[in-house]
Amino acid sequence: MIIEPVIKGVVAKTAHPYGCEQAVLQQIQYVKQAKQISQGPKRVLIIGGSSGFGLAARTALTFGGAKADTISVSFERGPSNKGVGSAGFYNNIAFKKNAEKEGRLAINIQGDAFSKSVKDEVVEAIETYFEGEVDLIIYSVASGVRPNPETGEMWRSAIKPIDQDVSGATIMLEDDSWHTSKLKAASNEEAEQTIKVMGGEDWEAWVDRLINSESIAHGCRTIAFSYMGPALTHPIYLDGTLGRAKIDLHQTSHSLNLKLANFEGGAYATVCKALVTKASVFIPGLSPYIIALYKVMKEKGTHEGCIEQMQRLFSDKLYAGNKVPVDCERLIRMDEWELDADTQSKVNTLVDQLNAENFTSLADYHGFKQEFLNLNGFGFSNVNYSEAVDIESFINRTN
Repeated sequence: MIIEPVIKGVVAKTAHPYGCEQAVLQQIQYVKQAKQISQGPKRVLIIGGSSGFGLAARTALTFGGAKADTISVSFERGPSNKGVGSAGFYNNIAFKKNAEKEGRLAINIQGDAFSKSVKDEVVEAIETYFEGEVDLIIYSVASGVRPNPETGEMWRSAIKPIDQDVSGATIMLEDDSWHTSKLKAASNEEAEQTIKVMGGEDWEAWVDRLINSESIAHGCRTIAFSYMGPALTHPIYLDGTLGRAKIDLHQTSHSLNLKLANFEGGAYATVCKALVTKASVFIPGLSPYIIALYKVMKEKGTHEGCIEQMQRLFSDKLYAGNKVPVDCERLIRMDEWELDADTQSKVNTLVDQLNAENFTSLADYHGFKQEFLNLNGFGFSNVNYSEAVDIESFINRTN
């Protein structure tokens, strides 16, 4: 079949297997020539390793100097009569193929990371492949729902402001259009459910499960990814339901740090810069900021994507020495270039100028959409998109 990009609003409904493979290869090529990770971990668990920061972290640690073996958990759709499957499904296949070429273990576990059964399956895999212990646990789960482990009922996140309604613009990738809408303030229940889904509770449940199963190696560390952003985005992000969840995540890092201190390890929330991810395109008001930020940071030569940030995180911060550099709240800051005063001044000026008529020309909307297409395996010049794809052949060829 011919696979073309199909976008509904800000959701990609198709993914191209060979394009996803190309995206993985580009990340591998980058980390091989970047500053190497000289003191990295050897046995890594990534909870949510099929795309975005999780996949980039897995790639950096495997190919960027540490030569780590990895177990990744993800909940991805394979091909069926309902569609061609998700990009993460093909990313997993391509990553495993290339890691095994270089003699690295790459175990892909398909399932709901929130479930007890998947946690049990991971413990068994650690026992089987890692001699029972992990050196690093990366928590990179992006989900809109989470089941209550006691009742099975679903908690659902809500991306909303708190205490007051907020207006913001969303860019529809489907037709390159600008839509302004008003978001009503979240109820207390919506805020609490968002914390349950996107806060630190499940991260702590994972680490507790690994501690209880004696799967924690001496010196083991764990990280989870966060975002804070500048004052411009605070009404919808930091001061909203998402911000409440991230604060809970940050607090969880402190309790986990105390637990891992028993193993001479540590836990850190890692604050990354704003990027195009499958999650970020949903956040109202954030797209105009991102396209302005991309333009300014590319002009200044400070722009980083997921893979550049993850390679720098591990080579310069988390594994650069015995002491991990953190701010006064014990956060690892990867957003320092984004929050540079001159950068933010230029971004604010540009955002003030953007509207429905000029956003494609004044800011870096082209780069924004290109990254979104790349996330789903489209937009690569060396992939022949007019050629029919035999998905079963692709899967069998790369497995």
